[in-house]
Amino acid sequence: MTHYAMMVNLQNKRCLVVGGGQVAERKIGSLLAACADVTVVSPSCTATILEWAHAKKLTVVLRPFTRQDVEEAVLIIAATSDPAVNLAVYEACRPHQWINIVDRPDLCSFTVPSVVARGDLQIAISTGGNNPGLAKKMRRQLEEWVGPEYEDYTLFLGSMRRQILSLSVSEADKRAILAELLDDRFLQWTKNGETDRRDREAEALLTMTKE
Repeated sequence: MTHYAMMVNLQNKRCLVVGGGQVAERKIGSLLAACADVTVVSPSCTATILEWAHAKKLTVVLRPFTRQDVEEAVLIIAATSDPAVNLAVYEACRPHQWINIVDRPDLCSFTVPSVVARGDLQIAISTGGNNPGLAKKMRRQLEEWVGPEYEDYTLFLGSMRRQILSLSVSEADKRAILAELLDDRFLQWTKNGETDRRDREAEALLTMTKE
């Protein structure tokens, strides 16, 4: 089966994580980064999860899972060390809910890819559950190729794109400027910290188009 790749906006969406160990902690961290409304159900939790709860970044319910816990959730992750509990979470979910069972990829309606993140730039790698190790290996390779400069470069391109789209010029001219900004020199200037030079060159492109 081929999965449908998409990037999801989870801001303020109710997400349930069942489990409070290290695996759950990693899953929770990603959900919090996406500004999800996270509830954790587990008899015990790591110190980090409890710190997040104390800081009111999420809600922790310190007890075993019950079927009613899934009712309000859009997305559910079962990340306990007990396969029976994970299966119980799956069986409690309804078809319209997104469910990930960490030890049963065959029961997942979604999987979490290995991700290279550089600010707004995200590169997701998935093997469809066939070999997570390969996805992690490729992530490490991509992290060497896609350096930290891509975070600033992506923001620069976004800012320039908004300016270009507001210009009173032809669509062909807009496409030409956008393509020119993808030239490696703009990325290299970003990497070298020569952002003033990069921005001046970009402004020059806009000025020439306006004339």
